[in-house]
Order: sequence, then C-alpha cells, then structure tokens
Amino acid sequence: MSTIRDVAHLAKVSTATVSRVLNNDTKYKMTDETRERVWQAVTQLNYTISSKQKRQSSTKEQHGAKSHIKIGCVLSVTKNKYNDPYFMSILTGVEERLLSHGYSISFIRTGPELEDKQMLFNTFSESITGLILMETLNSEIYEYLRKQVPHIVGIDTDRSDIDNIGYDHYNVATMAVSHLLEKGHTKIGFIGGRGLKRSIKESSRYRGYYATMHAAGLSVNPDWVIDCMWDEAVCIEKVSELCKTNNYPTAFFAASDLMAMAALNGLYSNGIIVPNEVAIIGLSNIEVSKYSNPPLSTIDVPTKEIGMVAVDVLLERINGNDLLPKKVILPTRLVLRNTT
Repeated sequence: MSTIRDVAHLAKVSTATVSRVLNNDTKYKMTDETRERVWQAVTQLNYTISSKQKRQSSTKEQHGAKSHIKIGCVLSVTKNKYNDPYFMSILTGVEERLLSHGYSISFIRTGPELEDKQMLFNTFSESITGLILMETLNSEIYEYLRKQVPHIVGIDTDRSDIDNIGYDHYNVATMAVSHLLEKGHTKIGFIGGRGLKRSIKESSRYRGYYATMHAAGLSVNPDWVIDCMWDEAVCIEKVSELCKTNNYPTAFFAASDLMAMAALNGLYSNGIIVPNEVAIIGLSNIEVSKYSNPPLSTIDVPTKEIGMVAVDVLLERINGNDLLPKKVILPTRLVLRNTT
C-alpha cells in the first residue's frame, strides 16, 4: 500500500504539501500546477488514508455482517444532479431493492463531480464495498474506482470487465424506425447525443437507426441527424433551425423521451402539426411522456427493474459470486400514442 511519502516523492513535494492538498488547506499558498501534481500522484499510486476511523470501522463487524457494507452510486446526468427522470427511475429501483435487503445508499455522486480529484479522493478515501455505476466515466477515473471498490455493477456502461445491466440500444432503434416505416415514412431523422464518444454515429442507437433505414433501401440525410448533446434547449434550437429551412423529414426517432418532447416544442413553435406533418417517437417511456401534447409514442424501458436487477447482481458479488462478468439485457416494448 502506498504511503504519503510515496505520493510526495512522485509529486516532487513535501509530505506537508501533500497533506495540505488532501485536506484542502488554503492557509498556505501553492500553485495550481503543484496541486495537480499531487492529485495525479494520489491517483497513480492509488493512495488512500489509513486512519484510526478506518481501523475502528473494522471492529464494528461484530454488530452484524451488514453494518460494515457501504454501497455507493454514480449517477449519469447532463446538467443538474437530479433532473433526468430516466436515471431517477433507475435510482428508485436501486434504493427500493437495497432497502428490501436491509441496506441503503451511502453516497450518490455524478460523473462531473468525480472529475474533481479532491471530491474523488474524499468520496473513496474510506472503504466502499460496492458501487452502482450509471456512467462509463473516463479511463483515469474508472481505473481509480476499480482499484478502490471490490464490487462494481454497471448500468449500460461500455466497461466489459464488470457486470452490466440494461437494454439493447441497437434493437430499440430498429423497433422505433420500423414502426415509422410501417406508418409510411421514408424521410426519417435522428435526434440524440454523443456522450463520451467522439461522434454521434458511434452510438448503438444511431447505428440501429442507420441499419434499419439502409435495410429498407433508404438513405440517411446528414442534415436530419441532430446531435443535441442531450440538452433540451439545444434540441429545441436545432429542430427549430431545421424547420426554418423547409427541408425537414416527415418523422424523427429521438433517442430519449426528453429530447422527443423538446423536439415537439421546436416543431410547435414553428407551426408544424404532429403527427400530421411530422411524426415523433421517443425512447424510455418516462412518466411525463404520456402527458405531452400530443401524448408521446415511445419505447418502454423497464428502468425501475434495471435498478433492482443491478442491486441483485451486486449483492451476489458481495456474497462471493466470482464468475465472469455478465451482461443482463431486459426486454423493451413499443408504446403507441398520438405522435405517430
């Protein structure tokens, strides 16, 4: 196990400087470059505090096997911490399942929060038993978590070395576009975001959309592929701009219900009637989608169940299951309302 002296040596600073950085001591001046070197060394060496509190926590095991188990969660968010009903529904499933087994969530963090190295270190400086990971994270942060947490279960992450629970992104896109084709549409656009990927075209949902269009003998107009970066305001703006060109598709597949409803807003503000002039189908079937105007056709994703299954798999790992990582794909279904 690395020591504070190892960190100081690698960062080329004193142990006192390392201590000040770890404790966010602003009494003494230091450059941002020095502070960054310390955090890089902490991450690289997988350094954690060996405190009396840690040693004392191990003695509490005598009060029961569950008393020392700490389970955290990393949420996937775009802007605010609790603004996405899709991930909040998954979180509800996680919390309910944990409570039914006598556990609770010890902490909730987001990907952007963990990019702050002090937040990352402080969150995982104590022993964490398990983690529900809803975001792929960049390689540096992910590798740090893998060293700190013995059991991690992902929810639709791109990490193949851990268990993952989710749905078939490619298949839902095929399902949505096939429905639009059956309704007679040949000019179909796509709305989505790139996430950590370099291009929206690398996403499974886009590839499902593209392949289904290609199989039907239809071309994809690049002007009708909208990368809204999972931001409702950006989506409204880009849809509105496309409407003003008078060269827009007769239907859209939006890779999330929130983006579908934002697209409805953009079309409505330009006087375009849904579904008479442009049809829209979303993805996820969040609770509010049935109350949009008109009610949104979508693909139902069993979000709450995803959270529950993730907990079941995590507890299996904590209880000794050491088989190879598995991927659990839950079923989805088409929900037809008035936007198609």
